[in-house]
Amino acid sequence: MATTATIYRFQVDLSDIDRGVYETLDLRVARHASEEADRLVVRVLARVLAHEEGMEFGRGLSDPDDAAIWTRDLTGQTTTWVDVGVPSADRLHRASKHCSQVHVFTHKSDSVLLKEWRTRKIHRAANVKVHRIAPDFVNQLADTLDRRVTWYVTIHDHVLTINVGDSVFEGTVDETNMETFCSTAEGT
Repeated sequence: MATTATIYRFQVDLSDIDRGVYETLDLRVARHASEEADRLVVRVLARVLAHEEGMEFGRGLSDPDDAAIWTRDLTGQTTTWVDVGVPSADRLHRASKHCSQVHVFTHKSDSVLLKEWRTRKIHRAANVKVHRIAPDFVNQLADTLDRRVTWYVTIHDHVLTINVGDSVFEGTVDETNMETFCSTAEGT
């Protein structure tokens, strides 16, 4: 018997001072039965942090060839590919060959990321942006999950502040490109 997804509704008031983006987002997010709460949080954070006109969630876990999040142009060509967690090197290689922008949002450890990404050459690795979010920050947000969530998100100087009810959570998003990440992390 197939399990169904659970729908979460995120009302997000976004003030991204760093990029000059001020939007109110009404996001309906399907959570697959096998998806952990922390991955759902990272997916929503990725959608908010990478926000651009026309961006939408992909089919996710049900279709391994889809991005977690993407933007397509008027011809249907994917222009922005966003993945979360630890996407395979092969997946990122394919995405970077076909998309002008590729982003990975993750809260996984550097060693886990390097183990996966060293397995194969990734096309234009210097153009793949890696956004690392502290696992504790993600887990704190995951603890507040409900089927209906309201987030007030402020981003200033790469500091991410999210108000959820009476609670305030603050974390940073470290951004680098994949080439730099792999060369720097290998040296540690």
